[in-house]
Amino acid sequence: MVSDRGLEVLRAIVQDYVAMREPVGSKSIVERHAFGVSAATIRGDMALLEEEELIVAPHTSSGRVPTDKGYRVFVDRLQRMQPLTHAQRVGITRFLDEAVDRADVLDRTARLLSQLTNQVALVQVPIRRHTLVRRVELVAVVEHKLLAVLILDSGRVEQRVVDAQQRIEPDEANALGRAFTEQVAEHSPAEAVQRLAGAAASAPMSLKAATAAVAQALTEMLQTGGGDRIVMAGASHLVREERDFHGTVTPVLDAIEEQVTLLRLFDEMGAEGEVATRIGRELTGALGEASVVASTYSTDGIEGHVGVLGPTRMDYAGNMAAVRAVARYLTRLLSED
Repeated sequence: MVSDRGLEVLRAIVQDYVAMREPVGSKSIVERHAFGVSAATIRGDMALLEEEELIVAPHTSSGRVPTDKGYRVFVDRLQRMQPLTHAQRVGITRFLDEAVDRADVLDRTARLLSQLTNQVALVQVPIRRHTLVRRVELVAVVEHKLLAVLILDSGRVEQRVVDAQQRIEPDEANALGRAFTEQVAEHSPAEAVQRLAGAAASAPMSLKAATAAVAQALTEMLQTGGGDRIVMAGASHLVREERDFHGTVTPVLDAIEEQVTLLRLFDEMGAEGEVATRIGRELTGALGEASVVASTYSTDGIEGHVGVLGPTRMDYAGNMAAVRAVARYLTRLLSED
């Protein structure tokens, strides 16, 4: 078990490492923080933190840096999320109030959040509630290929060639298209995504592979071109912080271009409280070296998300406060609109 003082040492290590980007040693902790004990005592606390895998030495005989687990303990138990300053609140109000329409509001929100945090800012643009799915059409093209066509009542049409993983006859494709239409017609894209999972689960064994492949393709179309999208700003901040990532930051940049991945992540984080965080290994793939802070806002009775993405070495308290404040103001502004 880590003592109360040990947790305060962890707080000091996180704060100093975020501020200076240098491994933190016991001597610098004694000099910078009023613990009232010797450097030897602090080294003992650091040894216990290392045993708990909350900090690690990046090099032999170096100071210590927080691990993903250490950042998680800091966020959940130690960080103090301070409200934004009066000047920051006034700046948010003035900048967003100058928007000429809703699209401009969301674009400005992304740019503003990036400026406040020096991170990549992400703003989900939720599809309007009145948009419904009209029907799904499937056309057998060649061998294992199907053309999946998604039609919304707004007149928008999305289509994609799908590898069905099995041979599909034209009449089977037509029947499968009708089955999907029965599941998703007259539902919003968000509702349709949820119902697609049921359609795949109840498919006959003979069409199991094809049904799963089509359900995946329709989900992606509903969540991107057919549904929500994400406005992004500040990708250059990641490039400036490239040394916080192992090797190159390119895989992270590629990952955030995958809007489906980010939309799914936002959906998962939406149930985790007013301000949610995912740190390092809590994310998957190339994002496993990054952290995401997100909150929700409401427009037209549906929820969207705002958040920031950056290296695990980020100012969590400041970023969480900024994300929360911007989300709250965005809800008020869109409600007034």
